[in-house]
Amino acid sequence: MTGCSIYQLQTQAALAALDEAGLCMADVDGLATTGVERFSATAMAEYWGLEPAWVSSTMEGGASFEFMVSDAVDAIRSKRCDVALISYGSNQRSAAARRLGGVVQAHTPATQYETPYGVLSPLSLYAMAAQRHFHEYGTTSEQLAEIAVAAREWALLNPKAYRYGSGPITVEDVTASPMISTPLHRLDCCLVVDGGGAVVLTTLDRARDLPKTPIRVLGCGQSTTHITMSQIPDLTRTGAVDSGARAFAEAGLGPDDVDIAEVYDSFTITVLLSLEALGFCARGEGGAFVEGGRIRPEGSFPLNTNGGGLSYCHPGMYGVLLLVEAVRQLRGEAGKRQVPGVEVALAHGTGGILSTHGTVLLGVDR
Repeated sequence: MTGCSIYQLQTQAALAALDEAGLCMADVDGLATTGVERFSATAMAEYWGLEPAWVSSTMEGGASFEFMVSDAVDAIRSKRCDVALISYGSNQRSAAARRLGGVVQAHTPATQYETPYGVLSPLSLYAMAAQRHFHEYGTTSEQLAEIAVAAREWALLNPKAYRYGSGPITVEDVTASPMISTPLHRLDCCLVVDGGGAVVLTTLDRARDLPKTPIRVLGCGQSTTHITMSQIPDLTRTGAVDSGARAFAEAGLGPDDVDIAEVYDSFTITVLLSLEALGFCARGEGGAFVEGGRIRPEGSFPLNTNGGGLSYCHPGMYGVLLLVEAVRQLRGEAGKRQVPGVEVALAHGTGGILSTHGTVLLGVDR
């Protein structure tokens, strides 16, 4: 709990990002943010005394910030702005603002098929996807637990992680934690904390004159499939199949080219479904893929290296922090959790109830 307002948290994140980039607020002529109020970017622009030439208040849940990267790149390339700031902040823990059932409004037409049954949204709906994956592919709670265990191990290497001082957990700890919505246990679920983050985008020429090593946006992809779970086309196939394919095609790369993956982990099942959809393993093989320590700090597939939403920070929408960690790893600035030789990083955001998917591929400028 920070006791800060959303405006204060966004300001902390934005100023830190700009300072790191060697820029100041006066350099910003493009602004993208969400989660503040009805006119998110307009509200933050006024708070900071800006009159930006380009704004975006895209609200696509946890994937919003990956969508914003794509839009900001287009805005910069078309010269609608020169320096785009993407920021986010949430005081959900201090404000006790997290409410189960708040992802989908009860008055929307499709919720007549869900609301009467008392679902805990989004938890029960992600649990449905997990249960279906268990049924179709034989996935187990122990395999999902491995994702939480790995996230905690990464968090123990990150002094800023919420669970940094909490100690390690085991697969048995996860499966013995209270069942919240079958088959998801408490430790299968993300944190509820205050927090925020920001990233700065500009032209490559300008970035090369700034203090930090430039990180290039290699490719972006988006996908939107549904809003309510009753309308999802397939419980075990997410739109990340399409967003990932589009990002890889734009970058001219494939899953084997990725050195490090930062994948939205609202729940352990979110990670497993995303890994399959993005092509890191075949459909139905996600459970086996994460076993054997592969995604832990000493494993061959570095995943969610800051501890993720499960053990680092999940301030309502985690997508901007995927980008922040990807950049830190690419620049070799991640301290004890640094993965050696990172040249290509993937950041993948998921919003709503497996509803929206944004994939961004980043690479070091050589």
